[in-house]
Amino acid sequence: MDFLTLFAIYVVVVLTCIVLVCKYSGRQQTPFSIISNFIVKVAVYAEFTYEVFAFCREMDTTLTSLSVPYILLAIKTYFFYLCIKRDPGAVTKKKVAVQLHVYPYDRRLFHPGVSCPTCQLVKPARSKHCRVCNRCVQRFDHHCVWVNNCIGAQNTRYFLLYLFSVCAMAGDIAILTGDMLLHAVLRSGLLSASYIDEYGQQQPAGPLFVVQHLFLTFPRIVFMLGFLVFVFFLLAGYALFHSFLALVNQTSNEWYKSRGYVCQHCHPTATADHLCSPAPDHSKRYFYSKGLLRNLGEIFFPLQPVQKKDN
Repeated sequence: MDFLTLFAIYVVVVLTCIVLVCKYSGRQQTPFSIISNFIVKVAVYAEFTYEVFAFCREMDTTLTSLSVPYILLAIKTYFFYLCIKRDPGAVTKKKVAVQLHVYPYDRRLFHPGVSCPTCQLVKPARSKHCRVCNRCVQRFDHHCVWVNNCIGAQNTRYFLLYLFSVCAMAGDIAILTGDMLLHAVLRSGLLSASYIDEYGQQQPAGPLFVVQHLFLTFPRIVFMLGFLVFVFFLLAGYALFHSFLALVNQTSNEWYKSRGYVCQHCHPTATADHLCSPAPDHSKRYFYSKGLLRNLGEIFFPLQPVQKKDN
């Protein structure tokens, strides 16, 4: 198989991965997403263990460095399990009375006295009904298809740590793989080599020649490296976005709604005489922000509804 054919296959595979990730990232958990998620992890670690690990050992890479991806895999799996199993903060009949007092209503996106038509419960501030899970969730952020659970008040911290652990895992394997390929090139002497072109002229082996050599010599490793780089930058951007939201104490649901703000409590065609009263404060963009440290503290130590004791 020549270089152009192999490169074309590589581009098709990478683009297919991008399309599938974008297509299924906002949908309900499907057998495809479950199986593909598992297969990708197994394929990456199988390739890393089978080929990259052995090459790195020949280059005298320490076992400590090579063990980091497996440690990150265990950490990532732990946070993945917590994201799946922990209650995101479901609004229930037993808890709704105290959940109503956790957050104040901003009277902009959230208004008092609004009931969920599906759950038949008064909606606490910052809550939203998830059509996938068929329940209202306190401090609703989004429904994550990869963990098959809502991200809410009680599991946002696990989701953030899960994102960062996946980024660290992909980045570490990519660095080790790139270092292995670099040493392979240096040991082969390709940078100082030359070749005879189709006109019989001697030409120095430039970067394109080196890339062709790597594609043809280590096709699976190059495929894996490209996929890891794509995953790292995709999830790193996503993790940074959610970190920003954590710092300003805003959810992605609130961020999205506030971009094109329309009062959900008022009728879309309501006149100025029929708007909510008192008037919402448009000057405060981040209504629930309490400062960086307190915002982060609220993520990692969520506000708990306290049941008032009867005297």
